[in-house]
Amino acid sequence: MRKLSLLLIAALLGHFSLQAQGYQISIKLKNFTGGKFFLAHYMGKSTYLADSAMVTPDGEVVLKGKEKLLPGIYLLVLPGKQQYVETLIDQQQIFSVSIDTSDLINKTIYKNSADNELFLSYNKFLAQQESLSRNIQQQLRTAQNAADSAKVAPLQQDLGKRIQDFRTNFITAHPGTILSSIFLAMKEPEVPTEPANNTDSAFGYHYFKAHYWDEVDLQSDRLVRTPILEAKLKKYFAQLVPAYPDSIIADCDAVIARTRKSKEAFKFVLWWLTYNYETSPYMGMDAVFVHLVEKYYVPGEAFWLNDEQLNKIVDRAYTMAPNLIGKQAAPLEFKDSSANMLSLYKTVAKYTVLVFWDPTCGHCKIEVPRLDSAWKASWKSKGVAMVGIKTEGTREQWLQFIKDNHLDGWVHGTDPQAATNYRRLYDVYSTPMIYLLDDKKKIVAKRLAVEQLQEFLNHSDPKNVAATL
Repeated sequence: MRKLSLLLIAALLGHFSLQAQGYQISIKLKNFTGGKFFLAHYMGKSTYLADSAMVTPDGEVVLKGKEKLLPGIYLLVLPGKQQYVETLIDQQQIFSVSIDTSDLINKTIYKNSADNELFLSYNKFLAQQESLSRNIQQQLRTAQNAADSAKVAPLQQDLGKRIQDFRTNFITAHPGTILSSIFLAMKEPEVPTEPANNTDSAFGYHYFKAHYWDEVDLQSDRLVRTPILEAKLKKYFAQLVPAYPDSIIADCDAVIARTRKSKEAFKFVLWWLTYNYETSPYMGMDAVFVHLVEKYYVPGEAFWLNDEQLNKIVDRAYTMAPNLIGKQAAPLEFKDSSANMLSLYKTVAKYTVLVFWDPTCGHCKIEVPRLDSAWKASWKSKGVAMVGIKTEGTREQWLQFIKDNHLDGWVHGTDPQAATNYRRLYDVYSTPMIYLLDDKKKIVAKRLAVEQLQEFLNHSDPKNVAATL
Protein backbone atom coordinates (compact mmCIF):
# COMPACT_ATOMS: atom_id res chain seq x y z
CA MET A 1 0.00 0.00 0.00
CA ARG A 2 2.73 2.44 1.00
CA LYS A 3 4.76 1.69 -2.13
CA LEU A 4 1.80 2.43 -4.37
CA SER A 5 1.10 5.69 -2.54
CA LEU A 6 4.66 6.80 -3.20
CA LEU A 7 4.32 5.71 -6.82
CA LEU A 8 1.28 7.93 -7.30
CA ILE A 9 3.17 10.96 -6.00
CA ALA A 10 6.34 10.17 -7.94
CA ALA A 11 4.44 9.71 -11.20
CA LEU A 12 2.69 13.06 -10.80
CA LEU A 13 5.88 14.94 -9.96
CA GLY A 14 7.82 13.16 -12.66
CA HIS A 15 5.50 14.42 -15.35
CA PHE A 16 5.48 17.93 -13.89
CA SER A 17 9.26 18.08 -13.91
CA LEU A 18 9.27 17.64 -17.67
CA GLN A 19 7.43 20.95 -17.90
CA ALA A 20 9.60 22.80 -15.36
CA GLN A 21 11.49 24.96 -17.83
CA GLY A 22 10.77 27.76 -20.25
CA TYR A 23 10.95 31.24 -18.85
CA GLN A 24 13.44 33.97 -18.06
CA ILE A 25 13.38 35.53 -14.63
CA SER A 26 16.23 37.96 -13.97
CA ILE A 27 16.80 38.60 -10.27
CA LYS A 28 18.88 41.27 -8.56
CA LEU A 29 19.65 40.59 -4.89
CA LYS A 30 20.83 43.11 -2.36
CA ASN A 31 23.40 41.90 0.19
CA PHE A 32 24.16 38.63 -1.66
CA THR A 33 27.38 37.93 -3.53
CA GLY A 34 27.03 34.17 -4.00
CA GLY A 35 25.09 31.08 -3.04
CA LYS A 36 22.41 29.04 -4.75
CA PHE A 37 19.05 30.52 -5.68
CA PHE A 38 16.01 28.26 -6.06
CA LEU A 39 12.72 28.40 -7.92
CA ALA A 40 10.00 26.26 -6.38
CA HIS A 41 6.30 25.83 -6.93
CA TYR A 42 3.28 24.83 -4.90
CA MET A 43 1.40 21.65 -5.53
CA GLY A 44 -1.28 21.48 -2.91
CA LYS A 45 0.13 22.50 0.46
CA SER A 46 3.58 21.18 -0.43
CA THR A 47 6.33 22.86 -2.43
CA TYR A 48 8.65 21.28 -4.98
CA LEU A 49 11.84 22.40 -6.68
CA ALA A 50 11.47 23.70 -10.23
CA ASP A 51 14.93 25.11 -10.96
CA SER A 52 18.03 26.66 -9.43
CA ALA A 53 21.03 28.79 -10.37
CA MET A 54 24.10 30.28 -8.74
CA VAL A 55 24.18 33.93 -7.66
CA THR A 56 26.97 35.97 -9.27
CA PRO A 57 29.37 38.16 -7.22
CA ASP A 58 27.23 41.11 -8.34
CA GLY A 59 24.16 39.59 -6.67
CA GLU A 60 22.49 38.61 -9.92
CA VAL A 61 20.86 35.36 -10.99
CA VAL A 62 18.97 34.34 -14.12
CA LEU A 63 16.54 31.43 -14.29
CA LYS A 64 15.57 30.50 -17.83
CA GLY A 65 14.53 27.71 -20.17
CA LYS A 66 13.01 27.00 -23.58
CA GLU A 67 9.56 25.81 -22.50
CA LYS A 68 7.00 27.83 -20.56
CA LEU A 69 6.27 27.09 -16.94
CA LEU A 70 2.82 25.99 -15.92
CA PRO A 71 0.92 28.89 -14.32
CA GLY A 72 0.61 29.19 -10.58
CA ILE A 73 2.25 30.54 -7.43
CA TYR A 74 6.02 30.08 -7.41
CA LEU A 75 8.61 30.75 -4.74
CA LEU A 76 11.81 32.72 -5.33
CA VAL A 77 13.92 31.14 -2.58
CA LEU A 78 16.99 33.07 -1.48
CA PRO A 79 20.34 31.40 -0.73
CA GLY A 80 20.21 29.67 2.63
CA LYS A 81 16.53 28.80 2.10
CA GLN A 82 15.47 31.01 5.00
CA GLN A 83 13.60 33.63 2.98
CA TYR A 84 11.47 33.59 -0.14
CA VAL A 85 9.20 35.75 -2.23
CA GLU A 86 5.95 34.38 -3.65
CA THR A 87 5.66 35.16 -7.36
CA LEU A 88 2.86 34.65 -9.86
CA ILE A 89 3.58 32.88 -13.14
CA ASP A 90 1.01 33.11 -15.92
CA GLN A 91 1.29 34.27 -19.54
CA GLN A 92 4.12 36.79 -19.07
CA GLN A 93 7.16 34.72 -18.11
CA ILE A 94 10.00 37.05 -19.07
CA PHE A 95 10.46 39.64 -16.33
CA SER A 96 12.89 40.93 -13.73
CA VAL A 97 12.68 41.44 -10.00
CA SER A 98 14.82 43.30 -7.48
CA ILE A 99 14.77 41.86 -3.94
CA ASP A 100 15.96 43.59 -0.75
CA THR A 101 15.93 41.25 2.24
CA SER A 102 15.53 44.15 4.67
CA ASP A 103 11.88 44.41 3.55
CA LEU A 104 10.68 41.67 1.21
CA ILE A 105 7.28 43.28 0.69
CA ASN A 106 7.86 47.00 0.41
CA LYS A 107 11.29 46.90 -1.24
CA THR A 108 10.65 44.19 -3.83
CA ILE A 109 10.28 45.69 -7.32
CA TYR A 110 9.06 43.91 -10.46
CA LYS A 111 9.59 45.03 -14.05
CA ASN A 112 7.58 43.78 -17.02
CA SER A 113 5.24 41.73 -14.80
CA ALA A 114 1.82 43.31 -14.33
CA ASP A 115 0.55 40.22 -12.51
CA ASN A 116 3.24 40.50 -9.87
CA GLU A 117 2.83 44.23 -9.45
CA LEU A 118 -0.83 43.56 -8.64
CA PHE A 119 0.14 40.67 -6.37
CA LEU A 120 2.61 42.92 -4.58
CA SER A 121 -0.11 45.52 -3.99
CA TYR A 122 -2.24 42.82 -2.34
CA ASN A 123 0.64 41.71 -0.12
CA LYS A 124 1.27 45.34 0.88
CA PHE A 125 -2.40 45.67 1.80
CA LEU A 126 -2.16 42.52 3.97
CA ALA A 127 0.95 43.91 5.65
CA GLN A 128 -1.00 47.04 6.53
CA GLN A 129 -3.56 44.88 8.34
CA GLU A 130 -0.87 43.11 10.33
CA SER A 131 -1.08 45.41 13.36
CA LEU A 132 -4.84 44.82 13.67
CA SER A 133 -4.30 41.08 13.30
CA ARG A 134 -1.64 41.08 16.02
CA ASN A 135 -3.95 43.07 18.29
CA ILE A 136 -6.72 40.50 17.79
CA GLN A 137 -4.39 37.60 18.55
CA GLN A 138 -3.08 39.35 21.67
CA GLN A 139 -6.60 39.93 22.98
CA LEU A 140 -7.51 36.30 22.35
CA ARG A 141 -4.42 35.11 24.24
CA THR A 142 -5.20 37.29 27.26
CA ALA A 143 -8.96 36.69 27.29
CA GLN A 144 -10.08 35.53 30.73
CA ASN A 145 -13.52 34.28 29.81
CA ALA A 146 -16.07 33.88 27.01
CA ALA A 147 -17.19 37.48 27.39
CA ASP A 148 -13.64 38.72 26.74
CA SER A 149 -13.38 36.52 23.65
CA ALA A 150 -16.76 37.76 22.42
CA LYS A 151 -15.46 41.35 22.47
CA VAL A 152 -12.84 40.37 19.89
CA ALA A 153 -15.40 38.94 17.45
CA PRO A 154 -16.32 42.33 15.88
CA LEU A 155 -12.64 43.05 15.27
CA GLN A 156 -12.20 39.68 13.56
CA GLN A 157 -15.27 40.29 11.45
CA ASP A 158 -14.04 43.74 10.47
CA LEU A 159 -10.64 42.38 9.44
CA GLY A 160 -12.23 39.59 7.43
CA LYS A 161 -14.54 42.07 5.70
CA ARG A 162 -11.65 44.38 4.79
CA ILE A 163 -9.75 41.54 3.15
CA GLN A 164 -12.80 40.19 1.35
CA ASP A 165 -13.73 43.68 0.11
CA PHE A 166 -10.22 44.11 -1.28
CA ARG A 167 -10.51 40.81 -3.15
CA THR A 168 -14.00 41.57 -4.44
CA ASN A 169 -12.96 45.00 -5.71
CA PHE A 170 -9.83 43.50 -7.26
CA ILE A 171 -11.86 40.90 -9.18
CA THR A 172 -14.05 43.68 -10.56
CA ALA A 173 -11.11 45.89 -11.50
CA HIS A 174 -8.87 43.14 -12.94
CA PRO A 175 -11.05 40.42 -14.46
CA GLY A 176 -9.30 37.53 -16.16
CA THR A 177 -6.02 37.84 -14.26
CA ILE A 178 -4.51 34.89 -12.45
CA LEU A 179 -4.89 36.64 -9.11
CA SER A 180 -8.59 37.16 -9.80
CA SER A 181 -8.88 33.42 -10.50
CA ILE A 182 -7.23 32.70 -7.15
CA PHE A 183 -9.48 35.13 -5.29
CA LEU A 184 -12.59 33.69 -6.94
CA ALA A 185 -11.56 30.17 -5.94
CA MET A 186 -11.02 31.30 -2.36
CA LYS A 187 -14.58 32.63 -2.12
CA GLU A 188 -17.30 30.46 -0.65
CA PRO A 189 -20.94 30.44 -1.73
CA GLU A 190 -23.18 32.93 0.03
CA VAL A 191 -26.31 31.09 1.08
CA PRO A 192 -29.41 33.22 0.39
CA THR A 193 -32.33 33.56 2.74
CA GLU A 194 -34.51 30.48 2.66
CA PRO A 195 -37.62 30.86 0.48
CA ALA A 196 -40.83 31.27 2.44
CA ASN A 197 -42.25 28.04 1.04
CA ASN A 198 -39.03 26.05 1.57
CA THR A 199 -39.55 22.47 2.70
CA ASP A 200 -35.87 21.47 2.71
CA SER A 201 -34.67 21.32 6.32
CA ALA A 202 -31.07 21.26 5.04
CA PHE A 203 -31.52 24.09 2.54
CA GLY A 204 -28.31 25.87 3.54
CA TYR A 205 -26.16 22.75 3.23
CA HIS A 206 -27.65 21.74 -0.13
CA TYR A 207 -27.27 25.25 -1.58
CA PHE A 208 -23.68 25.58 -0.34
CA LYS A 209 -22.69 22.18 -1.73
CA ALA A 210 -24.44 22.73 -5.07
CA HIS A 211 -22.64 26.06 -5.64
CA TYR A 212 -19.28 25.17 -4.05
CA TRP A 213 -17.41 24.90 -7.36
CA ASP A 214 -19.17 27.76 -9.18
CA GLU A 215 -16.26 30.23 -8.96
CA VAL A 216 -13.41 27.69 -9.07
CA ASP A 217 -11.69 27.67 -12.45
CA LEU A 218 -11.19 23.98 -13.22
CA GLN A 219 -11.12 24.57 -16.97
CA SER A 220 -7.62 26.07 -17.00
CA ASP A 221 -4.26 25.13 -15.46
CA ARG A 222 -4.02 28.17 -13.20
CA LEU A 223 -4.95 26.62 -9.84
CA VAL A 224 -2.92 23.42 -10.09
CA ARG A 225 0.28 24.95 -8.77
CA THR A 226 -1.31 26.80 -5.89
CA PRO A 227 -2.40 25.66 -2.41
CA ILE A 228 -5.98 26.62 -3.28
CA LEU A 229 -7.19 23.64 -5.30
CA GLU A 230 -6.12 20.98 -2.81
CA ALA A 231 -7.66 22.96 0.05
CA LYS A 232 -10.95 23.16 -1.86
CA LEU A 233 -10.89 19.42 -2.57
CA LYS A 234 -10.12 18.56 1.04
CA LYS A 235 -12.96 20.65 2.43
CA TYR A 236 -15.47 19.42 -0.13
CA PHE A 237 -14.83 15.72 0.30
CA ALA A 238 -14.22 15.85 4.07
CA GLN A 239 -17.08 18.15 5.08
CA LEU A 240 -19.70 18.28 2.34
CA VAL A 241 -19.83 14.86 0.71
CA PRO A 242 -21.58 12.11 2.73
CA ALA A 243 -19.02 9.54 3.88
CA TYR A 244 -20.45 6.66 1.85
CA PRO A 245 -18.58 5.17 -1.10
CA ASP A 246 -21.50 5.59 -3.53
CA SER A 247 -21.89 9.28 -2.65
CA ILE A 248 -18.16 9.90 -2.86
CA ILE A 249 -17.90 8.13 -6.22
CA ALA A 250 -20.69 10.26 -7.69
CA ASP A 251 -19.03 13.48 -6.52
CA CYS A 252 -15.59 12.33 -7.71
CA ASP A 253 -16.99 11.83 -11.20
CA ALA A 254 -18.80 15.18 -11.09
CA VAL A 255 -15.70 17.14 -10.07
CA ILE A 256 -13.48 15.32 -12.58
CA ALA A 257 -16.01 16.15 -15.32
CA ARG A 258 -15.44 19.87 -14.58
CA THR A 259 -11.73 19.51 -15.41
CA ARG A 260 -12.08 18.06 -18.92
CA LYS A 261 -10.89 21.25 -20.67
CA SER A 262 -7.64 21.34 -18.71
CA LYS A 263 -5.20 18.43 -18.90
CA GLU A 264 -3.31 19.65 -15.83
CA ALA A 265 -6.42 20.21 -13.70
CA PHE A 266 -7.76 16.79 -14.77
CA LYS A 267 -4.44 15.20 -13.88
CA PHE A 268 -4.16 16.85 -10.47
CA VAL A 269 -7.77 16.24 -9.42
CA LEU A 270 -7.71 12.60 -10.54
CA TRP A 271 -4.33 12.08 -8.86
CA TRP A 272 -5.49 13.70 -5.60
CA LEU A 273 -8.68 11.66 -5.43
CA THR A 274 -6.84 8.44 -6.27
CA TYR A 275 -4.14 9.04 -3.68
CA ASN A 276 -6.62 10.23 -1.05
CA TYR A 277 -8.84 7.17 -1.27
CA GLU A 278 -6.08 4.63 -1.86
CA THR A 279 -4.51 5.75 1.43
CA SER A 280 -7.74 6.45 3.35
CA PRO A 281 -7.78 5.04 6.90
CA TYR A 282 -11.57 4.67 6.75
CA MET A 283 -13.19 1.35 6.02
CA GLY A 284 -14.86 0.99 2.64
CA MET A 285 -13.04 3.82 0.89
CA ASP A 286 -11.10 1.31 -1.21
CA ALA A 287 -14.27 1.04 -3.30
CA VAL A 288 -13.69 4.64 -4.41
CA PHE A 289 -10.10 3.86 -5.37
CA VAL A 290 -11.18 0.81 -7.38
CA HIS A 291 -13.86 2.85 -9.17
CA LEU A 292 -11.39 5.58 -10.15
CA VAL A 293 -8.89 3.07 -11.49
CA GLU A 294 -11.51 1.14 -13.47
CA LYS A 295 -13.12 4.27 -14.94
CA TYR A 296 -10.08 6.44 -15.68
CA TYR A 297 -6.84 4.45 -15.47
CA VAL A 298 -7.85 1.21 -17.20
CA PRO A 299 -9.14 3.05 -20.34
CA GLY A 300 -5.80 4.90 -20.52
CA GLU A 301 -6.80 8.40 -19.39
CA ALA A 302 -3.89 8.71 -16.93
CA PHE A 303 -1.68 9.98 -19.74
CA TRP A 304 1.18 10.96 -17.42
CA LEU A 305 1.94 7.35 -16.36
CA ASN A 306 4.24 4.97 -18.17
CA ASP A 307 3.16 1.37 -18.72
CA GLU A 308 4.95 0.06 -15.62
CA GLN A 309 3.39 2.68 -13.34
CA LEU A 310 -0.05 2.16 -14.83
CA ASN A 311 0.17 -1.61 -14.48
CA LYS A 312 1.06 -1.32 -10.80
CA ILE A 313 -1.92 0.89 -10.06
CA VAL A 314 -4.33 -1.28 -12.05
CA ASP A 315 -2.96 -4.42 -10.42
CA ARG A 316 -3.48 -2.87 -6.99
CA ALA A 317 -7.10 -2.08 -7.81
CA TYR A 318 -7.76 -5.56 -9.17
CA THR A 319 -6.29 -7.02 -5.97
CA MET A 320 -8.65 -4.93 -3.86
CA ALA A 321 -11.76 -5.39 -6.01
CA PRO A 322 -12.71 -8.95 -4.90
CA ASN A 323 -12.81 -8.04 -1.20
CA LEU A 324 -14.73 -4.77 -1.13
CA ILE A 325 -17.45 -4.32 1.48
CA GLY A 326 -20.59 -6.16 0.31
CA LYS A 327 -18.70 -8.63 -1.89
CA GLN A 328 -18.96 -12.37 -1.38
CA ALA A 329 -15.86 -13.62 0.42
CA ALA A 330 -13.68 -15.87 -1.70
CA PRO A 331 -13.84 -19.59 -0.85
CA LEU A 332 -11.01 -20.87 1.32
CA GLU A 333 -9.97 -24.50 1.65
CA PHE A 334 -7.29 -25.08 4.26
CA LYS A 335 -5.77 -27.67 6.58
CA ASP A 336 -6.22 -27.70 10.34
CA SER A 337 -3.52 -28.69 12.84
CA SER A 338 -4.23 -32.38 12.16
CA ALA A 339 -3.95 -31.92 8.38
CA ASN A 340 -7.69 -32.33 7.92
CA MET A 341 -9.23 -30.26 5.12
CA LEU A 342 -11.58 -27.50 6.26
CA SER A 343 -13.63 -24.91 4.40
CA LEU A 344 -14.53 -21.36 5.28
CA TYR A 345 -17.99 -21.87 3.83
CA LYS A 346 -18.60 -24.90 6.06
CA THR A 347 -18.11 -22.76 9.15
CA VAL A 348 -21.72 -22.02 10.04
CA ALA A 349 -22.20 -18.87 12.14
CA LYS A 350 -24.18 -15.63 12.29
CA TYR A 351 -20.87 -13.81 11.88
CA THR A 352 -17.37 -15.03 11.14
CA VAL A 353 -14.26 -13.13 12.16
CA LEU A 354 -11.62 -14.19 9.64
CA VAL A 355 -8.09 -13.40 10.80
CA PHE A 356 -4.94 -13.80 8.72
CA TRP A 357 -2.10 -13.80 11.22
CA ASP A 358 1.54 -14.70 11.76
CA PRO A 359 2.86 -16.11 15.09
CA THR A 360 6.16 -14.24 14.53
CA CYS A 361 4.49 -10.87 13.87
CA GLY A 362 4.84 -8.41 16.74
CA HIS A 363 1.47 -6.77 16.10
CA CYS A 364 -0.22 -10.18 15.84
CA LYS A 365 1.22 -11.19 19.21
CA ILE A 366 -0.72 -8.30 20.73
CA GLU A 367 -3.91 -8.24 18.68
CA VAL A 368 -4.72 -11.96 18.30
CA PRO A 369 -4.98 -12.60 22.09
CA ARG A 370 -7.11 -9.44 22.39
CA LEU A 371 -9.42 -10.74 19.68
CA ASP A 372 -9.70 -14.03 21.54
CA SER A 373 -10.49 -12.30 24.84
CA ALA A 374 -13.24 -10.20 23.23
CA TRP A 375 -14.66 -13.28 21.51
CA LYS A 376 -14.82 -15.30 24.71
CA ALA A 377 -16.20 -12.40 26.74
CA SER A 378 -18.86 -11.22 24.30
CA TRP A 379 -18.82 -12.21 20.66
CA LYS A 380 -19.21 -15.96 21.13
CA SER A 381 -22.59 -15.45 22.75
CA LYS A 382 -23.66 -13.40 19.72
CA GLY A 383 -23.04 -16.32 17.38
CA VAL A 384 -19.62 -15.27 16.17
CA ALA A 385 -17.12 -17.85 14.92
CA MET A 386 -13.36 -17.26 14.82
CA VAL A 387 -11.34 -18.51 11.86
CA GLY A 388 -7.58 -17.95 11.92
CA ILE A 389 -5.30 -18.56 8.95
CA LYS A 390 -1.52 -18.73 9.45
CA THR A 391 0.42 -16.71 6.89
CA GLU A 392 4.05 -17.01 8.04
CA GLY A 393 6.11 -18.81 10.66
CA THR A 394 6.76 -22.49 11.17
CA ARG A 395 4.18 -25.08 12.10
CA GLU A 396 5.81 -25.40 15.52
CA GLN A 397 5.64 -21.62 16.17
CA TRP A 398 2.00 -21.61 15.07
CA LEU A 399 0.94 -24.47 17.36
CA GLN A 400 2.95 -23.14 20.29
CA PHE A 401 1.34 -19.71 20.01
CA ILE A 402 -2.13 -21.28 19.93
CA LYS A 403 -1.28 -23.33 23.03
CA ASP A 404 0.38 -20.51 24.97
CA ASN A 405 -2.50 -18.10 24.34
CA HIS A 406 -5.28 -20.64 24.83
CA LEU A 407 -6.84 -19.97 21.44
CA ASP A 408 -9.24 -22.87 21.87
CA GLY A 409 -12.59 -22.73 20.12
CA TRP A 410 -11.15 -21.14 16.97
CA VAL A 411 -11.06 -22.82 13.61
CA HIS A 412 -7.32 -22.78 12.94
CA GLY A 413 -5.99 -23.36 9.45
CA THR A 414 -2.97 -23.09 7.24
CA ASP A 415 -2.35 -23.10 3.50
CA PRO A 416 1.41 -23.70 3.28
CA GLN A 417 1.39 -24.07 -0.51
CA ALA A 418 -0.83 -20.96 -0.98
CA ALA A 419 -3.09 -23.08 -3.15
CA THR A 420 -6.07 -20.86 -2.36
CA ASN A 421 -4.24 -17.70 -3.50
CA TYR A 422 -5.54 -16.09 -0.29
CA ARG A 423 -3.00 -13.27 -0.32
CA ARG A 424 -4.41 -11.86 -3.54
CA LEU A 425 -8.05 -12.78 -2.92
CA TYR A 426 -8.03 -11.19 0.55
CA ASP A 427 -5.39 -8.52 -0.10
CA VAL A 428 -3.18 -9.84 2.69
CA TYR A 429 -0.25 -7.44 2.46
CA SER A 430 0.23 -7.10 6.23
CA THR A 431 -0.86 -8.93 9.38
CA PRO A 432 -3.10 -9.22 11.19
CA MET A 433 -5.65 -8.78 8.41
CA ILE A 434 -9.17 -9.04 9.81
CA TYR A 435 -12.49 -9.51 8.00
CA LEU A 436 -16.01 -9.73 9.41
CA LEU A 437 -18.35 -11.92 7.34
CA ASP A 438 -22.10 -12.39 7.70
CA ASP A 439 -23.96 -15.70 7.75
CA LYS A 440 -23.80 -15.87 3.93
CA LYS A 441 -20.07 -15.11 4.03
CA LYS A 442 -20.45 -11.66 2.56
CA ILE A 443 -17.88 -9.08 3.69
CA VAL A 444 -19.55 -6.62 6.05
CA ALA A 445 -16.41 -5.05 7.59
CA LYS A 446 -12.64 -5.36 7.42
CA ARG A 447 -9.38 -4.05 8.85
CA LEU A 448 -11.05 -3.23 12.14
CA ALA A 449 -9.39 -3.14 15.55
CA VAL A 450 -10.89 -5.05 18.47
CA GLU A 451 -12.75 -2.00 19.76
CA GLN A 452 -14.21 -1.24 16.33
CA LEU A 453 -15.34 -4.83 15.90
CA GLN A 454 -16.97 -4.71 19.32
CA GLU A 455 -18.83 -1.54 18.40
CA PHE A 456 -19.89 -2.98 15.05
CA LEU A 457 -21.22 -6.17 16.61
CA ASN A 458 -23.01 -4.21 19.33
CA HIS A 459 -24.85 -2.16 16.73
CA SER A 460 -25.65 -5.31 14.79
CA ASP A 461 -27.29 -6.93 17.83
CA PRO A 462 -31.08 -6.30 17.69
CA LYS A 463 -31.20 -6.18 21.52
CA ASN A 464 -28.69 -3.34 21.62
CA VAL A 465 -30.37 -1.51 18.76
CA ALA A 466 -33.74 -1.73 20.50
CA ALA A 467 -32.20 -0.52 23.76
CA THR A 468 -30.97 2.67 22.10
CA LEU A 469 -34.33 3.60 20.56
